[in-house]
Amino acid sequence: MSPRTAKTEAELREIAALGAQELGWDASAEEVIAFAARHLEVREIAVACSMADAVLPHLVAQQLPGVDVLFLDTGYHFTETRSTRDEVARKLPVTVVDVLPELTVAQQDERYGKDLFARDAAACCKLRKMDPLKRALSGYGAWFTGVRRDEAPTRGNTPLVAFDETHGLLKFNPVAAWSFDELIGYAAGHQVPVNLLLAHGYPSIGCEPCTRPVAEGEDPRAGRWAGLSKTECGIHI
Repeated sequence: MSPRTAKTEAELREIAALGAQELGWDASAEEVIAFAARHLEVREIAVACSMADAVLPHLVAQQLPGVDVLFLDTGYHFTETRSTRDEVARKLPVTVVDVLPELTVAQQDERYGKDLFARDAAACCKLRKMDPLKRALSGYGAWFTGVRRDEAPTRGNTPLVAFDETHGLLKFNPVAAWSFDELIGYAAGHQVPVNLLLAHGYPSIGCEPCTRPVAEGEDPRAGRWAGLSKTECGIHI
């Protein structure tokens, strides 16, 4: 059990199984969130947001106002990403929680050498994203992600709900079946904050040193860790 939920792992697994049965493969995002709202309290739920856009926080807050939105503040973000984070905190009925690594960038440089991301991207992601997120999620019973099946082959089988074995809680992926165009259409139709980089060739936005624009026709995540075989930080695989 965690500080925010009294549900046991067995109870969370039961909810995951029930959700998979009720929601199937292609329930709407609103139906996924409604299912979560029936089985969990808002204090038990976290929303992970990279601040590429605020579609997921907006969707969840419609039914679960005041929900915590976790922003992994790696210390390497684009200025546009930080501006989107501030806009989300200002405009949406959510609580933005900055999730920080144990080491600042300067401390990491001192301990592991400057620009670890250029020498060992996986180690840098672990220190600045995966480990901080795992610590942050330990206080919740469920989390929502914006993972979409069309983003990359590694995400093609993403379910709408499952028990997250890595973090020991429920994982909801309400926009898994959406396309990038549907995401942008929703943002425009609901005046949701969007990272300005999306309009400049960045369909997937990570840390500034490890993200480049994507050419037309390329995989949407081709701009992440360009030149490396790496396409995932490790959080969702």
